[in-house]
Amino acid sequence: MSDGHTSAGKPPSTAIAPPDELLLASLRALAAAGGVEEACRLAGRACAFYRQADPRIWSRFNALLHRLAPKAGGTTQE
Repeated sequence: MSDGHTSAGKPPSTAIAPPDELLLASLRALAAAGGVEEACRLAGRACAFYRQADPRIWSRFNALLHRLAPKAGGTTQE
């Protein structure tokens, strides 16, 4: 019977995606479904969180934000 672990006691590498991978995939799906502006807002919040916590992950959210931003509709201030 397999418990989902390798013989070294470690889970297989495809068992669970890290939270940042799940969030990136979710933001891409949200944008593809027409929620580009909301995806940009959430990516911006992730950028703010990861900026000091993990610059490598910050870079990935920053790249996503810059890819999505041109597709977002502009907002006007009154």
